Amino acid sequence: MASYIGYITQAIVNNFAPLLFVTFHTVYGIPLGQIGLLVSINFIIQITVDLIAAKFVSKTGYRIPIIAAHIFAACGLVSLAILPDLMPSAYAGIAVSVMIYGIGGGLIEVLISPIVEACPGDDKKAAMSILHSFYCWGSVAVVALSTLLFSVLGIDSWKIVACLWALIPLFNVFYFALVPLNTLDGEGKTMSVSELLKSKIFWILALIMVCSGASELSMSQWASAFAEKGLGVSKTIGDLAGPCFFAVLMGSSRIFHAKFGGRIDLTKYLGGCAVLCIFSYLLASLSPIPIISLLGCGICGISVAAMWPGTFSLASEKCPRGGTAMFALLALAGDTGCASGPYIVGAVSSVLGDNISLGLLSAAAFPILMIVGLILCRAVIKNKK
Repeated sequence: MASYIGYITQAIVNNFAPLLFVTFHTVYGIPLGQIGLLVSINFIIQITVDLIAAKFVSKTGYRIPIIAAHIFAACGLVSLAILPDLMPSAYAGIAVSVMIYGIGGGLIEVLISPIVEACPGDDKKAAMSILHSFYCWGSVAVVALSTLLFSVLGIDSWKIVACLWALIPLFNVFYFALVPLNTLDGEGKTMSVSELLKSKIFWILALIMVCSGASELSMSQWASAFAEKGLGVSKTIGDLAGPCFFAVLMGSSRIFHAKFGGRIDLTKYLGGCAVLCIFSYLLASLSPIPIISLLGCGICGISVAAMWPGTFSLASEKCPRGGTAMFALLALAGDTGCASGPYIVGAVSSVLGDNISLGLLSAAAFPILMIVGLILCRAVIKNKK
């Protein structure tokens, strides 16, 4: 339960600020390209933390860094409400706040999956999918409850809402201080970082993780702004029909994957997800009918649902000695995709006259590259046999 709340915290720090992209753009006059860079700042910090954590977590254990993660997440959310008005520029205040909660997000990304993987139980694929579904339900809660509060209190209340969301990671600080924690590294048989970096299959899995993160976050981070600015719907409708719809379908698909994923060839399943993802981006960005474009956002949620947890499960299956270091490095790869995807969408949108539709179209390159990675993965595994 503490791990589930940890992924809800991850959903808060990744999805609350994107609901305010248009607000930042109109109130503070921040260009869309710089707003897209905020997403990259968040995940660049997470990437840095992933890289550092790969070295020290196996020595410190899980408890101290996971508690620290939630403290950073809470402080970053509170800072988001305070620093824009205190620093020389609002953008600088937002960026610093993003950096603070990005540290927490990076630690959560590294630690939660191996904590759950180390829990007693046989069906690790199902456990991983259920865990990652809580990221989706957290995203739904962030979008739906924030939208409700914005509607009741007005969009100017966003600073109060940010402080309210900070209460969840603050609660989980105390929860993680009490729960028992197992470890993946107790038997001393796991691969070192240098061994992982020499493994061909690991690098292919890392490529798939980059594409997974980019495919998911390019849509989830821009869905609200796309619906509001690109499709011309109201903010309330845009948030509910964009990122909320995306998250609901992604969470539901992860529950499906938890129930039936053990019976499916993961590489084929992920390949099918990548094909559906390409279709969803084309539908969202090219359809002239807003409701069809929003349907494309939802289909994207279905298509990316299994990518991140499925790649983790594939890695556990093909590199059983990977341990915490493998999870940390794969999280680093995934966060690299999370940072690059939304930034590329924002940059392309800015270059093409703030056209978010064409920016989203460029993100279709990521599931295409993922298919290439999966083909290479099957080839390497076949050669080993």
